[in-house]
Amino acid sequence: MSRQKPNRFRAILTSAALGAAMLVPIAGAQSAHATATHVANPYVGSTPYLNPDYVNEVKAQATADGGTTGATEATVATYQTAIWMDHIGAITGDSTHLSLQTQLNNAETQAAGSSKPVLFEVVIYDLPGRDCAALASNGEIPATAAGLTEYETQYINPIAALLGNSAYSNLRISAIIEPDSLPNVVTNQSKPACATATPYYEAGIEYALNALHPISNLYTYLDIGHSAWLGWSSNMSPAAQEYAKVAKATTAGFASVDGFISDTANYTPTDEPYLPNSTLQVGGSPLDSVNFYQYNPYFDEHSYDEAMYSALVAAGFPSTVGMLIDTSRNGWGGSARPTSLNTSPTTATAYVAANKIDQRPFRGDWCNIAGAGIGARPTAQPYGASDPIIAFVWIKPPGESDGDYPTSTHAHGDAHCDPNGTQTDGNGGTYPTDAIPGYDVPAGQWFAAEFQGLVANAYPSLGSTTTGGGGGDTTPPSVPTGLTVTGTTSGSVSLSWTASTDNVGVTGYDVYRGSTKVATVTSGTTYTDTGLTAATAYSYTVDARDAAGNVSAASAAVTATTAASSGGGGGTTSAGCTAAYSVSSDWGSGFNGSVTVTNTGTAATKSWTVSWTWPGSQQITNLWNGSYTQTGTSVTVTNAAYNNAIAVGGNTSFGFGASYTGSNTAPTLSCTAS
Repeated sequence: MSRQKPNRFRAILTSAALGAAMLVPIAGAQSAHATATHVANPYVGSTPYLNPDYVNEVKAQATADGGTTGATEATVATYQTAIWMDHIGAITGDSTHLSLQTQLNNAETQAAGSSKPVLFEVVIYDLPGRDCAALASNGEIPATAAGLTEYETQYINPIAALLGNSAYSNLRISAIIEPDSLPNVVTNQSKPACATATPYYEAGIEYALNALHPISNLYTYLDIGHSAWLGWSSNMSPAAQEYAKVAKATTAGFASVDGFISDTANYTPTDEPYLPNSTLQVGGSPLDSVNFYQYNPYFDEHSYDEAMYSALVAAGFPSTVGMLIDTSRNGWGGSARPTSLNTSPTTATAYVAANKIDQRPFRGDWCNIAGAGIGARPTAQPYGASDPIIAFVWIKPPGESDGDYPTSTHAHGDAHCDPNGTQTDGNGGTYPTDAIPGYDVPAGQWFAAEFQGLVANAYPSLGSTTTGGGGGDTTPPSVPTGLTVTGTTSGSVSLSWTASTDNVGVTGYDVYRGSTKVATVTSGTTYTDTGLTAATAYSYTVDARDAAGNVSAASAAVTATTAASSGGGGGTTSAGCTAAYSVSSDWGSGFNGSVTVTNTGTAATKSWTVSWTWPGSQQITNLWNGSYTQTGTSVTVTNAAYNNAIAVGGNTSFGFGASYTGSNTAPTLSCTAS
């Protein structure tokens, strides 16, 4: 089933066509400017450039509100937000928006007085047929061959010429490439507008990468939607292949892409601290089976980005690609935010409702959401240097509207932005849009009520973690000490550690079994890891996180060996696995399914095989992350070349599409490993 969870962005303004004639001499240009080295992570060791246009919007609102509220609001202006090139006219600016050249000149002036490299964030956002799945930010360029030529010559070429000017070669330029684009190629081909736009999306992004990648101090990041859009296995693997297809078509291939960004202008939490295990069984059902998740195993951007990173690397991208998360509006603070784990609910639905911090009634709600709050401050390496997530960023400026809805005075709008409207999940469920009531503000315009709500519901709260200068608190907590094994059984290990200290407060601890995070502990300093294999050695580490999103280094590792089972077996190493089957979507004549293979043995697998016999007429039509044969109703799936090895206690998954008539009863699976 196609999943459409699109994000919406800034206003489209009409402007005259812009050609090469706009490239006037740049003030202060130097013929022998030092060229910056292309570093692995441009966010490390840099200082942010603040967009004066946005700073002025925030300060005006803070002055109008005054008092303590205004003082808190004013702190938002000290954090970096991206500069949106959302129409051709944005390049030269207008009466209220600076031109790209002026912004770059300002950044260069800042760099001249700074001992650190200056980071400049810009969004490339004007594809032909832009925003094909909705209406709030449809673009100015049509999805035609002529439109593609206009995009290349009047939009990309002038931007590339400015960003590549030697006067700015010592800046670090982070370019966010076309939000809300390639995910539509994966999930929305049933929409005629998206099917028409697809070849222009692919060709346009290829052209943009070819124009921007040669600029040595520029870093390219492709938008990958968010976990509530591409998190299903039936979407994730095809998405990785789509991004690989576009990258391989460029002159530099995979090297043309420095990384990826998720949650751009969206509200999905970075972490769901009380729901770290999406397959936890409550009342006989896994948590991901509830309507809010619909068998999507990724509840937050952290887990989604790490999984998407693995899928992209498996598709051919180098392991050096970095992942960004837009945290500008995904904080979910305020009185509705849970403060501790609630274990009393006896059904999966009630358990999720009691513990999720995402307060939307439907994960597909995206327009000016009521109750949302500013999230973690822009931070480099929020989970440490070894994690693929290289930074939290604010790409969507908090307080700028997602879009209006159609009325007699708003002809161009989107029904998803109507506070009185509804939307469906594609499986028969109907939900409110959750848009802020009482307003109808076009995309990109200042939305005072939204800004006030985002500040009030910020998490961490604004003011308590700010040190100024746009970076917020950057001091990580102390490293947890005293990690100790307090007990073992044949299937569990109990751990405890000494609390960490931090200047803005420790909010939780991440527990790792080997390289796999198994829990985030937000209350106390103990944890029991369950579902383990008897007579097996496991290694654990713990790190601490603070209210500003900083993460400590890992603790010293401890090793625990689970007790032998009553049947004996000692410490013999052996291979074993289990396979769990789920259906992510079913439309009556076909369905998408996935199977999670978990290593239950005492050694890493070298290969695995899953087999079953359908109880009905089901026939697989395509399968990813594995190879399959089907004879009659009998199916055998073996690992792909890249996912044969599963660590002890770890898992991998494969997905498939299938057709059927009659009933669609789940089969019983068998799993073998070597």
